[in-house]
Amino acid sequence: MTHHNDPLAHAQHTAHEWLKVVAERLGTEDRNYTYRVLRAWLHLVRDRLTVDSAVHLAAQLPEFLRGVYFEGWVPSKVPIRYDTTGFTTLFAYEGGISPADVPATASAISAGLSALFSPGQLDHVFAQMPSGLRGELASETPTPAAAPRASAEHRRLNAMEDRVQALTDAVSALAHGLEELPTEEPPRSRAAKAAQEAHRILMVAGTAKR
Repeated sequence: MTHHNDPLAHAQHTAHEWLKVVAERLGTEDRNYTYRVLRAWLHLVRDRLTVDSAVHLAAQLPEFLRGVYFEGWVPSKVPIRYDTTGFTTLFAYEGGISPADVPATASAISAGLSALFSPGQLDHVFAQMPSGLRGELASETPTPAAAPRASAEHRRLNAMEDRVQALTDAVSALAHGLEELPTEEPPRSRAAKAAQEAHRILMVAGTAKR
């Protein structure tokens, strides 16, 4: 089969071009390593977003990477509210790298993707995350003199953001379950499922907080 007749050739070429850009930012020629850490980045950022935001980000990915992005995605369980420590641990495990290498690796991938996505796309995505996690993804660092106070204050603000967002998501899940929808599912069954989902959201938030 020639390149001209291959219906997937263009999609493959585009995916390889994206990998090349990310590899250059990572300072490596190892495409297997690049793919592995890019996949970790895509999955962890995806799972920290709401369904609508995750889908919006996916629309900007090339076809093959969009498939990687959605691999294993469970919309009913997002957003997963892991903090910076949780992100680092999960990234190191999925990417097969040392936790100490996660900040530099994640920020390099972010820089590469920022040049490929439409302008401001990643800024919009990162704005939905706690400041500590934004720093992990985009190499944000506080002024050295203010670092101790900023760190403690950011932790408190992040915890508050997560609790407020968890409450918002839980109320939204309950409201959706109580809506009068044209479905064959009994209203009591929908309400029970909504209550279970709200409980799950609050439980995840409580686990992350500890």
